[in-house]
Amino acid sequence: MPEHPEHSQNTNKPARTFLDRLASFISSEPDTRTELLDILHDAHERKLIDSECLSMIEGVFRLFDSAVRDVMIPRSQMYVIDITRPVSEWIGEVMENGHSRYPAIEGDAEKIVGIVHAKDLLHYREEGFSVREILHPAVFIPESKRLNVLLRDFRNTHNHMAIVVDEFGNISGLVTIEDVLEQIVGDIEDEFDDDEDDKIVALKAGATGPRWRIPALTEMDDFNRTLGTKLADSRVDTIGGYVANHLGRVPHKGDAFDIDGLHFEVVRADARQLHTLVVEKKPAIAEKNPAKL
Repeated sequence: MPEHPEHSQNTNKPARTFLDRLASFISSEPDTRTELLDILHDAHERKLIDSECLSMIEGVFRLFDSAVRDVMIPRSQMYVIDITRPVSEWIGEVMENGHSRYPAIEGDAEKIVGIVHAKDLLHYREEGFSVREILHPAVFIPESKRLNVLLRDFRNTHNHMAIVVDEFGNISGLVTIEDVLEQIVGDIEDEFDDDEDDKIVALKAGATGPRWRIPALTEMDDFNRTLGTKLADSRVDTIGGYVANHLGRVPHKGDAFDIDGLHFEVVRADARQLHTLVVEKKPAIAEKNPAKL
């Protein structure tokens, strides 16, 4: 009889550990990432890595599959500084927006002449100050550029913003290093972000009437009660889920679309989820009177 029977039983059924599987995966030179992601998900289930770590690794993979067009701020959402205007006319808007960099134009909205850093405007009241002299060169990139390549370029050149152009050389938007990093770590908030992102907030009325900033996690009942609507989808509980189902994908920051008489704009989102919407009612179209016989 063996001196340690329990040891002999264990050796009859060798366990295939996570490290064994990982070593086997590496040595077999896999053709796809799917097997690697399966191993990482298995590691998560075994509590070898936490959810945040797994999400970040998946985000790194997304950089290789995503292009600038997927995360850029569209031209319609860009705030630009016209350096032909006196600084006093737009400095207040810059302070209100709270961004660190702004594309600069010279009268022509389709021609970016440089980038203004907000910190360089601290001395704008000094005699002889000229915005033109503090402009930084603008970097132009195509919509099709891969995010992993852009992140490497940002790191190597120490740039934090690039102007995006389409195949015809027209400006289609801008992208920042923050937009790229958010694909890995999720939405990045700073000291200028609103602390009331979990509440519905009434904004200044637009051309068509009232507007609201609405968190994506707002319950459908609360959304309908505030806006006086009757949106419904038995598959979801929140307005963010309703919008994602309607589009058939995770909305991107800058997306604008209409649903059932409402105009939606996505103001905060990352690769994994929608965060904040701005919503306004579209004006009702009066029915034409039928022609009299």
